[in-house]
Amino acid sequence: MELRLYNTLTKEKEVFAPLDSARGVRMYVCGPTVYDFAHIGNARPVIVFDVLYRLLRQLYGKDKVKYVRNITDVDDKINARAAQEYPDLPLNEAIRLVTEKTEQQFHEDVDALGCLRPDVEPRATEHIAEMRDLIDRLVKAGFAYVEQDHVLFEVGKMNDYGRLARRSLDEMEAGARVEVAPYKRNPMDFVLWKPSKPNEPGWPSPAGITVLGRPGWHIECSAMSWKHLGETFDIHGGGIDLVFPHHENEIAQSRCAFHAPIMAKTWMHNGFLQVEGEKMSKSLGNFITIRQLLSDWKGYAWPGEALRFNMLRTHYRQPIDWTFQSLDDSHKTLWSWYELVQEVAPAAKVPSEILDAISDDLNTSLVITELHGLFRSRRLSELRSSLYLLGFSGKKENLHRIARAQVNLTTSGHLASQTAIVGGFANTGPSEIDKLVEQRNAARARKDWKESDRIRDELKAMGVVIKDNKDGTTTWEVAR
Repeated sequence: MELRLYNTLTKEKEVFAPLDSARGVRMYVCGPTVYDFAHIGNARPVIVFDVLYRLLRQLYGKDKVKYVRNITDVDDKINARAAQEYPDLPLNEAIRLVTEKTEQQFHEDVDALGCLRPDVEPRATEHIAEMRDLIDRLVKAGFAYVEQDHVLFEVGKMNDYGRLARRSLDEMEAGARVEVAPYKRNPMDFVLWKPSKPNEPGWPSPAGITVLGRPGWHIECSAMSWKHLGETFDIHGGGIDLVFPHHENEIAQSRCAFHAPIMAKTWMHNGFLQVEGEKMSKSLGNFITIRQLLSDWKGYAWPGEALRFNMLRTHYRQPIDWTFQSLDDSHKTLWSWYELVQEVAPAAKVPSEILDAISDDLNTSLVITELHGLFRSRRLSELRSSLYLLGFSGKKENLHRIARAQVNLTTSGHLASQTAIVGGFANTGPSEIDKLVEQRNAARARKDWKESDRIRDELKAMGVVIKDNKDGTTTWEVAR
């Protein structure tokens, strides 16, 4: 069996082999900029490359795979959020509070999605020395220049700039929407280093600049990947939106700094995500964070494993439409599988049809088709081992969906706030429980004790316990 991955750089699906078998597989994926909750679009590359990480560990061994995903903790958006949230604190202290809090939130959210932590999670601010080193190399080699306390990469000095995005420099210039600045020789030249504004964080600058400054976005990833993976490495991943300019500029910086033919051997990019048929945006009111899905979306707090499964139903390179119906269907599927596999020991090996499918450019949509086949054939131990490979626990307790609503559960108009744990079906929730409670109250009022007991038993079977209080009110809670 061979692993084949689609390479954005060559636009072909290629047989994968590590550049250096002794060092193993080295993979870098662009991580979050920590200023706010990660949205569901951010979750896609986290899940996709977690699956790839798990597969690489399966194929090469855990000690032969090194996965690096960065934390961007220096950025204009971070500065703005820090000033907004902590206006009375010095900006540097406010930035630290924002980035620490947001990084913790990110980890909590992606942990809930069943994602393994990378082997290394470097923070940009801890790699300023490496950034300055790279910039000095680029200036010395003639690929970058200093102007008005800025350092810029001169794209015209690289003859195949634009290869990843498949666009020539002339095409880029013709359609450019970039900052026109007096310190640029060409509108497409991009910033490696810039002077810090008053009250902004700043560090000693490279290239003989005497004022404090801070790095541009692109140089950060070049420095961190170099530090932890070397001048060239095997896989670089991220969302399709990063192909240009971010990844194109990373390639330019790293290749020119090290005079190397490549930065990464294989470039992988996941497709866009939309919500309910529309591009996700705050103006449309369909901007959804991972935290919202885990706490309250469409009235439910969804389990992370359902979110993960829903993401993997679509091949990673294709656009995905995130809908309530698809998420509910994903939840139902896992619920039906977990009911049978949770007491079954996993098979010693993952079946070949699963490995073949996932090794064909992470074809998770085909993998799920094969999982359905294992379920229908009642090959349950193999189903469980396959679920493990994909990052699923197989434990039904991890699939509880919580319905959040304030519902009237009393005969006297008293409003009781409750939280119901719901199984695998969207049509079972607080409103339905409320109706059953009202029916039982009506039966009790007409002294139809048989019907009252029947409804009580039905609710009990759903995991709901009825409490009749002395003041005549009725409340319910979930059996624990």
